[in-house]
Amino acid sequence: MTSNQGGGVRRRDDAGRERNRSTGRNRTAAAPAARTRAADPARLVAFEVLRAVSGDDAYANLVLPARIRNHRLDRRDAGFATELAYGALRAQGTYDAILARCVDRPLTELDPAILDALRLGVHQLLAMRVPAHAALDQTVGLARAVIGAGPSALINAVLRKVAAKELSEWVAELTAGLDDDVKIASLEHSHPEWIVRALRQALVAHGRDVSEITALLEADNAAPVVNLVALPGLGDLSEAYDAGFTPGDLVIDSALSSGGDLGRLAGVREGTVRVQDVGSQLVARALAAAEVKSELADGEERWLDLCAGPGGKAALLAALAAEKGAWILANEPTPHRAKLVAQAMSAVPEDTWTVRTGDGRDVGVDHPASFDRILVDAPCTGLGALRRRPESRWRRKLSDVSELGPLQRELLNSALSAVKPGGVVAYVTCSPHAAETIAVVEDAMRNRDDLELLDAGAALDDVSLSRNLGAGNPDSTQPTNRMTAQLWPHLHQTDAMFLALIRKR
Repeated sequence: MTSNQGGGVRRRDDAGRERNRSTGRNRTAAAPAARTRAADPARLVAFEVLRAVSGDDAYANLVLPARIRNHRLDRRDAGFATELAYGALRAQGTYDAILARCVDRPLTELDPAILDALRLGVHQLLAMRVPAHAALDQTVGLARAVIGAGPSALINAVLRKVAAKELSEWVAELTAGLDDDVKIASLEHSHPEWIVRALRQALVAHGRDVSEITALLEADNAAPVVNLVALPGLGDLSEAYDAGFTPGDLVIDSALSSGGDLGRLAGVREGTVRVQDVGSQLVARALAAAEVKSELADGEERWLDLCAGPGGKAALLAALAAEKGAWILANEPTPHRAKLVAQAMSAVPEDTWTVRTGDGRDVGVDHPASFDRILVDAPCTGLGALRRRPESRWRRKLSDVSELGPLQRELLNSALSAVKPGGVVAYVTCSPHAAETIAVVEDAMRNRDDLELLDAGAALDDVSLSRNLGAGNPDSTQPTNRMTAQLWPHLHQTDAMFLALIRKR
């Protein structure tokens, strides 16, 4: 033992290092020997997903399954990792606003890995049934293991400040004094302001009441149910039901589940059972069932999926085509995605389909008046699938809407040139934004005099088990709105899919 000048006693171990430290330091409640110094596998998976999303612009739904397999998580830990990663990504805007009040510097000055660790800690503290001491200890342990010992003290101190209040108290503090409904909703429901504003406008444009915005934003933040579809004539859902899935209540040959290892299902491995949102299933079936009045060559209908990648709707359409004795061409502009389309369709007999690699805007010139049914699943902002793609709300910009507009119109025009007289084109987007939906269809109808709109709501009802989807636009006064259909997460528990069915006279 040695004395210091202040009269205190310093204890040193055999190597000469100081052993006792001031009890006033801000540390975790655990004794040093008991503090976690390793990363819990489930939390490590969630951290790796956030790092891939923020550092590599990866998609969480593509990264997460591989990380779960790499770390060999069991079902319980996989569920925890999924909720932690997706929850932290969805609520990132609100969590960052909270962290900004607890960190002594702008968040942009933090190392991105530290910020991701903090977001995971905040989600555990404020939105999961994780005891505060466990959330603190495990997040600090994760930081020590994968970032370094230095940042762990900062993370510990910041999360202790966060833990001092409930989420409702933090939101009340963040919104105090605000009189802008959009800003308040943005902070309460963790959506960028421009998206809140766009969704409010979309509700009104499609005949809904703007007061539904709260329910819509809450639906975006709810953990999505996994939707399965058995390819008609090929797939079987009995194994999924045995594994705990329940029959879908909106469309035949569908099943629902909160999650699990889908790779254990033989049908999923073989490609005869696929993961696909019910909204996507419905619009594909609506096109397949629509009445066409075109002349058939050799008695066989020819179908086209103009924007087929990555192949989910193309596979379902191909199976439906095979049942009807039809043939389908799946077009995809990029070679690697064209391979994904071929892989997705591989369970369907090969003489039913062909994959074309090329620009969809050229199909109308290369194959004029050649197809009886055409799906245009146009590239869009994806505002209708925010619950399934939690990171997309922070990546998309308002300018994306105007930038995608010309492409959407060119693809629809190409399809209208490629469809036969009497044939039907389905224009589909996974976005309810009026500029990507109604406005595109209205422009096409205004520019040509050989088109007529079919009742898309009635078409959805015809292929739905509920028979109540066509009432989606109850207050619409414009003809285009009355004839198109818009699905909603808060009403139908589907992605916000838009459907217009256009027949060439």
